[in-house]
Amino acid sequence: MLYRKFEKRIEEFFRKEPNKILLVNGARQIGKSYLIRYVGKKMFKNYIEINLKEDKESRGIFATVKSTNDFYIQLGVIAGNRLGTKENTLVFLDEIQSYPHLMTMLKFLNQEGRYTYVASGSQLGVALMQTASVPIGSIAIEEMYPLDFEEFLLATGSGQEAVDGMREKFLVGEALNESLHNYMLQQFKLYLLVGGLPESINKFLENRNIAQVRKVQREIYNLYRIDASQYDAEKKLLIRKIYDMIPSNMENKKKRIVVKRVEETGSHKQFSDYADEFEYLTNSGIALAVQAISNPRFPLLQSENKNLLKLYMNDVGLLTNLLYGLNINAVLRDERSINLGSVYETVVAQELHAHGFALHYYDNKQKGEVDFLIDDYEHLTVLPIEVKSGKDYTVHSALNNFLNTPDYHIQKAMVLSNEREISVKNGITYLPVYYCMFYQRDFVRDEGTLVIPEIIM
Repeated sequence: MLYRKFEKRIEEFFRKEPNKILLVNGARQIGKSYLIRYVGKKMFKNYIEINLKEDKESRGIFATVKSTNDFYIQLGVIAGNRLGTKENTLVFLDEIQSYPHLMTMLKFLNQEGRYTYVASGSQLGVALMQTASVPIGSIAIEEMYPLDFEEFLLATGSGQEAVDGMREKFLVGEALNESLHNYMLQQFKLYLLVGGLPESINKFLENRNIAQVRKVQREIYNLYRIDASQYDAEKKLLIRKIYDMIPSNMENKKKRIVVKRVEETGSHKQFSDYADEFEYLTNSGIALAVQAISNPRFPLLQSENKNLLKLYMNDVGLLTNLLYGLNINAVLRDERSINLGSVYETVVAQELHAHGFALHYYDNKQKGEVDFLIDDYEHLTVLPIEVKSGKDYTVHSALNNFLNTPDYHIQKAMVLSNEREISVKNGITYLPVYYCMFYQRDFVRDEGTLVIPEIIM
C-alpha cells in the first residue's frame, strides 16, 4: 500500500471529531475511496460502504429517500446485521455528490447519531453549490490530492529517515552533497514523468515500464474529460475545451487563460461569462487555479484579480504525457531544444496547493510576471517564488523589479532550480527545486509550538 499523509488526518478526525461527519473532497483517481476503506476497516468493527454513483446508475434505491427513517430502512437492507453502534459502525457514502438531497440529510443523520459516517466525492464543490441547505456545523470538508513528491519518494524506495534528514537540512538552509543531489534530481524528474496518481505510481512500481504508465495516464485524462459531460449539457463542451487548452496555454509566454481562444473568433464574451466552467474545473479537482495579483498586499486574497487566471493540471504526470508521450529523454536529459518551464511550474503549483497554500501569481504590465506569490505570515507581507528549469536561473528581471518596489515591503524572495548550492544574493534565496516538497503553510512541532523556518519565510 502506498503511504499517504492523509491517512493520519482521517484517523485523527474519527478520534477527535465524533460529533461531525467527514467529507473528503478531491479529484477522481487520487485514492480517496481506497484510503477511507483501509482506515475504516482498521478502526471500526463494522464497515459499510455504499457507492452512490453506482446506485444512481443501477438500482437507485437511495434516489427516493426523503427522511432519515427511509435512509435507515435502505441501509438495513444492504448492511443487515453489520449495523451496530456509533462507536463500532462506520458508514461510508462514496460519490455522495450523485445525490445532493443526501448532502442535506447529513445534518440529521449526524444529529441522530446512530452510526459514524464518512463521505467522499470528486465534485463536492459543485454539489455543495447546488445543495438547497448545506449542513454547516455538522460536516467538515477535507481536501485530498495526488501523492506529492515526498510521498512519491517513500513509494519508490527512499526511507522515512532519509526524507527526515533532508528536511532538517532544508530547515537550516543546507545543501545536499553532490551524490545525494544527483539522486534527488533524478527522482524529481521521474516524478515529472509518473506524477502522483496512485494507479500511475503502482503501474510504475510493477515493472518501471513508462509505456504502461502512459496508458494509465491517458485513461485517467480521458475520464476527466468525460466527467465534464455529466455537467450542464450547454456547458460541457466548453468545459472540455478549456481543460484541453491547459497544456497549450502553459506553452504560451503569459500562460494565462485567453477568453477569445475559448470559442470561435467573433465571440464577444468576457471572462466572467465562463465563471461556471472555471469553477467546475477547479471544484472537481482536475485543474488548479492561480489568481493574478497586480498590486500585492498581505493577505493576497484581498488583492486577487478575478479576470486574470492561470489553470494548471492537477497532476504533472498527465501534463508530461500530453506534451512528450513516450519520449522520456525530454524530461530526464537536459535537451537544449526542450523548455521544461511549464512542467516545473506545474509541479511546484501541485506541491504548494497540496501543502495548504492558496495559489497566486504576479502580473504587472510595467514590472513583468513572477510565477507564484504566497502569503508570508511571519512578516505579514508576500513571498515571491520564481521557478527555473534551465541554467539561466539567476536571470529574473520581473522578480528584481518586484523586490525593488518599496510599496510592496517584500522581505525575501525565492528561486527554485536544478542548482545544488543554496545561496542568498540581494534578498533572493536560491534553492534546489526538489526542496519545494518541504514547503508547508504551517510547521508544527510535537509540543504544538508553531515554527516558521527562516529558510521559508
